[in-house]
Amino acid sequence: MVNNFTNTRTAANHSTNRSTRKTEKYDVVVCGGGLAGFCAAVASARHGAKTCLVQDRPVFGGNSSSEVRVTPHGAAAFHVYAKETGIISELLIEERARNHEPIFENGWTNSVWDMTMYDMAQRTENLTFYLNTTILDVRMASERKIASVVGYVANAETEIEFVADVFVDCTGDGIVADRAGCEWRMGSEGREEYAEPHAPLQASGDVMGSSLLFKTKDLGSPAPFTAPDWAAKLDNPDFFYKQGRNPNDMRGGYWWIEIGMPWHTIYESEDIRHELTRYVLGIWDWIKNKDPLTKELSANHAIDWIGQVPGKRESRRIMGHYLMTEHDPLNKTVFEDEIAYGGWFLDLHTPGGLFAPTSEHASSEGYDETSSYMVKSYCGPYGIPLRSTIAKDVDNLMMAGRNISVTHAALGTVRVMATTALVGQAVGTSAAIALKRGLALAEVPSEAIQEVKQTLLRDGCFLLNTTNEDELDLARKAHVTASSQASCHGAEVRADLNASGERGPQDDFLRQRKGQWIAISEGVLNRVSVCLSNWSDAPQFVEARIIPVDHIWDYRTEASPAIAATRLLIMPGKYQWIDWDVHLDETTGLKSGSYVRLDLLANPNIVWHCSDGIVPGQTCAYEMGEGKMRRDWNGPTRSFRVEPPQKAYSPEHVTNGVTRPYRFTNLWRSDPREPLSQWLELNWEERQWIKQVEITFPGSLLWEYRGYAPFYRDPQCPKDYRIEAFVGGTWEQLLEVKDNYQRHCRHTFIHSVQTQRLRVVIDATNGDPSAAIYEIRCYA
Repeated sequence: MVNNFTNTRTAANHSTNRSTRKTEKYDVVVCGGGLAGFCAAVASARHGAKTCLVQDRPVFGGNSSSEVRVTPHGAAAFHVYAKETGIISELLIEERARNHEPIFENGWTNSVWDMTMYDMAQRTENLTFYLNTTILDVRMASERKIASVVGYVANAETEIEFVADVFVDCTGDGIVADRAGCEWRMGSEGREEYAEPHAPLQASGDVMGSSLLFKTKDLGSPAPFTAPDWAAKLDNPDFFYKQGRNPNDMRGGYWWIEIGMPWHTIYESEDIRHELTRYVLGIWDWIKNKDPLTKELSANHAIDWIGQVPGKRESRRIMGHYLMTEHDPLNKTVFEDEIAYGGWFLDLHTPGGLFAPTSEHASSEGYDETSSYMVKSYCGPYGIPLRSTIAKDVDNLMMAGRNISVTHAALGTVRVMATTALVGQAVGTSAAIALKRGLALAEVPSEAIQEVKQTLLRDGCFLLNTTNEDELDLARKAHVTASSQASCHGAEVRADLNASGERGPQDDFLRQRKGQWIAISEGVLNRVSVCLSNWSDAPQFVEARIIPVDHIWDYRTEASPAIAATRLLIMPGKYQWIDWDVHLDETTGLKSGSYVRLDLLANPNIVWHCSDGIVPGQTCAYEMGEGKMRRDWNGPTRSFRVEPPQKAYSPEHVTNGVTRPYRFTNLWRSDPREPLSQWLELNWEERQWIKQVEITFPGSLLWEYRGYAPFYRDPQCPKDYRIEAFVGGTWEQLLEVKDNYQRHCRHTFIHSVQTQRLRVVIDATNGDPSAAIYEIRCYA
């Protein structure tokens, strides 16, 4: 009986000893399901291309997933109102609305994020996806064209040949491009090649390392920890506190647990993973059992999770039709084929990580935001060209993610995930448009770039140098009115702080120049006032300037000659409103529909108080050095008053083609003194057939992802609204939306409606007293 059973099993094994093989045909195949690949695949599918997304892990998200748990960073970390929008915004807004978990720097991403992405993938038409599927081979139709890629589904013993017209390499390591014979770079360019300020003097194979994160849990009672014998042995406080590895948060998540060299970040990634695991345990042993500064703080904390998939920063960079150098982000190069933007600083981690003399430069300097290194590294927002995503050696291959065509120095800013997600959406959109129009990929930057850019804008993205010029958008021809509109009187201070005379938690002294952007709508500014405290016993003077600026990210301290200047006298005392009669108009250089910046120069005895809340589109910054300012995290708005009040939130803004504060506020906002409901109306000279209405609401632009709380719904975002058309002499409701929290909403009616007047009626917001809209589009 036993022998017969054994023989039967053996025979069955022989008959099924080959993997299942199959071939599938698509328009676009995206390899790699991190944020760049995911956004590329969703964008391609949404624009009609039959798309397959192939991911070698069990979840989407790459470094942002619950396997790795790196927080998606981007331009919003350094630039107010620079939050990335489009597909990545849809995902992050949805995750925050669903998730009970707070977010800090790294380590707390949970499966709600994974499922948010999985849900979008499931709901996207034209999209097929394979998880746990590794790319094994690339088969060429010719020297310059990929015929197919071969993937292996590990847990299904299935080999799939993916045939497509266009391939997108979002693998991070550039696996597809490498196997297709593309030129790539890995390492650091020398200073002599491109004269990059951050480049080393000599070229080398140095790359940034990979990090392994961990998370702890406060148990409320002592939680002992004993490290295994094979854990790293760490006993020197200087390794932590003098080399930029500050264990400042007992919750874990230290990005600086980073190792690359001397190991190869591709071929020896398993050695890196093991070594990182040794160091995670050794570092926690130091924190729990050895460091007198953290032993008590960590006494009740226990390790809750240790990652086993290192987050990789750098390996191959595939050469495209344009190679971005660090001069492009530093000088904000304007590209005709701009399809995305970035704004993270030039963040180049020290090669070697834990084995280097110091950690990443900013950390080793104690995150001094005014150090020479940070001044040198601060950049953006800047544009990214499509040509850097199109492989120069293979005609049907694009890239998105950290493997696009940039130098090592430029990668320091381009590589962060919110930025790569924007690039991914642009690449997927471009691929679909190229196929639809029968263009070679290399022709898109010259032959179809306007269509790509206009499509990205319509899909909720933002571009620095492009506005809505969509000829099919009927709203652009309409006259716009509203039930009311807000005026900007300024920004007040908190009443309780004023009454107590104490400094607020965000108030600091004028140790350096600070500036407040003020939107000018009337072409007249008679008086500005600021709320200051003089903490000395003697009268103090503060130099004040009013300077025209190009936009809210114009950080030049001397952007233009000042159109007004004075010395403000501040007597000893707290919370004083200091008036300055400026009497500016267009004859003195004041321009309607633009920003000026009110600057107060340094006086360390004076506090310029922050405002009580957010005044949309009015932001602030401080001088970091070398004639450059940067976002003020203590803001977002300093206290100020203006006379006359500025009508900065006109209804006409909803058709000006820009969907966030930039060169002006670009927002309609109803009068907060008027109760909801409030409406905004489009009126045409002739009746229009309308089938689709697309609305961009405010919200989720001010901070980066980790600035938003669990179950967050932005107060400024309309919650309940209706769309109505004036038909047959009465207002007819076309649709009603309840419980909205998304920023970009697209509505298609069952039947087209013919009308001369269309209204969006906002009945409730998620907390703000004003109804508000950035843009309305209408299509037949």
